[in-house]
Amino acid sequence: MTRLASKTEPRFSDALFNAQGKPLDVLKQVYGYSAFRGKQQQVVEHVVAGRDAVVLFPTGAGKSLCFQVPALCRKGVGIVVSPLIALMRDQVEALKQLGVRAAALNSSLSRDEFFAVRDAISSGTLDLLYVTPERIVTDGFRELIGKADIALFAIDEAHCFPVFTVSGLKQKVSATH
Repeated sequence: MTRLASKTEPRFSDALFNAQGKPLDVLKQVYGYSAFRGKQQQVVEHVVAGRDAVVLFPTGAGKSLCFQVPALCRKGVGIVVSPLIALMRDQVEALKQLGVRAAALNSSLSRDEFFAVRDAISSGTLDLLYVTPERIVTDGFRELIGKADIALFAIDEAHCFPVFTVSGLKQKVSATH
C-alpha cells in the first residue's frame, strides 16, 4: 500500500520548511550531507533558479540530487519522468524514509494506490512524483496535473528513451503548462 502524507502532516520539519529555497540547508536536513559533491551545487543552484539543465555524471555521482533538491527548494511538486519502474520504486521508498512526500504513477499500482496518488496530487501534498513516459503523455495525466503547482520536470535515465520519445514528450509537457 502506498503511504502518503496527510494534508495536516508537516513537510519535513519546521526547520526544513524555513530552509525551503536554500539548497545546502535542504541537502543537510533531508539527506544528511554537509556539502554537495563535484558540480552538484552548480547544477542545483541553476535549476533552483528556474533554468534548464542537462546533467551527464557517471553512475553514483549523485544525479538524482540534482533534481530532488531543487524540487524540495521550490514551491509545488517535482515531476520526474523515469522509464524504469524498479528504479522509481527504489527512489520513492528511499525518499519516504527521509520524510519526503513522494509517490509514483505507473502500471504496477492497484486501483486504491492510484486513487491515493491522484488525491495527493490534487491536494498538493506531494513533493516528488515519479511517472512513466507512457503516463505523462496521456490526456488524463495532463488533466490531473493541470491545476497543480509544478516545481520542475525532470527526465531521469534519459539514455533509456528513444530520441523521438523525448522530443514528443517535450512537446506534450509544453502543452500542459
